[in-house]
Amino acid sequence: MPQEEDMDLIGKIKSKAAKPCVIGLGYVGLPLAVEFSRSGFCVTGIDVDKAKVNSINRGISYIQDVDSKVLGELVREGRLKATGDFEALKEVDTINICVPTPLRKTKEPDISYIVAAAEEIARHLRKGQLVILESTTYPGTTEEVILPMLEATGLEVGRDFFLAFSPERIDPGNREFTTKNIPKVVGGITKECTRAACALYEQSIEKVIPVSSTQAAEMVKLLENTFRSVNIGLVNEMALMSTKLGVDVWEIIDAASTKPFGFMPFYPGPGLGGHCIPIDPLFLSWKAKLNGFEPRFIELASEINRLMPEHVVSRVADALNERQKCVRGSKILILGVSYKRDVSDTRESPAHDIIKQLKAKGAEVLYNDPYVPSLKLEEISLRSANLADELLRSIDCAVVVTDHSSYNYLWILANTKLLIDTRNATRGITNGKEKIVKI
Repeated sequence: MPQEEDMDLIGKIKSKAAKPCVIGLGYVGLPLAVEFSRSGFCVTGIDVDKAKVNSINRGISYIQDVDSKVLGELVREGRLKATGDFEALKEVDTINICVPTPLRKTKEPDISYIVAAAEEIARHLRKGQLVILESTTYPGTTEEVILPMLEATGLEVGRDFFLAFSPERIDPGNREFTTKNIPKVVGGITKECTRAACALYEQSIEKVIPVSSTQAAEMVKLLENTFRSVNIGLVNEMALMSTKLGVDVWEIIDAASTKPFGFMPFYPGPGLGGHCIPIDPLFLSWKAKLNGFEPRFIELASEINRLMPEHVVSRVADALNERQKCVRGSKILILGVSYKRDVSDTRESPAHDIIKQLKAKGAEVLYNDPYVPSLKLEEISLRSANLADELLRSIDCAVVVTDHSSYNYLWILANTKLLIDTRNATRGITNGKEKIVKI
């Protein structure tokens, strides 16, 4: 039977009297806070970054997927406010943790941001509150790390407070699938926890899918991104093999895609980027090894994907060599440094390694990206160059690393000597085809 606190909380949620809070106002947290606000809640966002807090309270969005007009209206109506003060946790009913979970250099998960958030929650936890972790992490984090911290307050999970995990599934820049219409997987420590978390999401998100436990929910996200990592690793290996065999991997994928069953197309590229696909499978790998299981597919795919920037640099060197040029002293333009098309996020972008490797070989490297005005890579600082006829004619080679939709490839080809295409961005172009080299 549901406890009295459970029914009180669910009643407050359904009547929109509950006050949600989102900790971490980045690519995941801010869109979620906005969606809660748009559905009728009065939401508090917490972030340690004062610039983010000030920007939100001025109604100015720093996230591409959140319209400043929408954000501004919610702030003016009192539906959304931001703060850096964790004392605000005393006044809220639900708390979503949306903080970063990077990998350490040792490839071990860094959950220090999660722990810091949980410590603040534990200091202010009271009866009837719901806590949901959304940050991607290894299976067992919610139950093994967060639960003991919260139960150390003397409150009991499933009776006095509720704890669940719901993996974030946001795809930055995707206009078709957003926070609202991407199905939400939810797993609680107890059935009452799952029920409370589902009730919250059901007010704002079109479809909510309960699973049996927090571990199952944690594993869902890792399976999704490991599936992508392994298949991208496979097709990247096919690309490497195709180069040696002298065949066009893009033609092969297109032809294989005509099969109406048993095949799903994945595409090669210059390497993996973003916060999820390059990192999430390694959370699973780390946890598996702790339990005596060797995840060979995951490790191999990660290694192949990690080596793709080196392959791109090799293709650049070979193409220049065929034109009686060497990398050292060549002027090379990188087109696109964000990790995917039409976004500004450069986290884990393969462009980082490509730029560093080319510079290490003595090349003069420039970049252009309409979404990234400046780029800092350890000791390397660059600013986006103006993409003009004069620039294109002055370079020895251009490399398409991110195929932004704003790029005019016909014009680029007409004005440059050589184009290394890592994304098949020039598909179907015949004019200037002799200048194109694909991975």
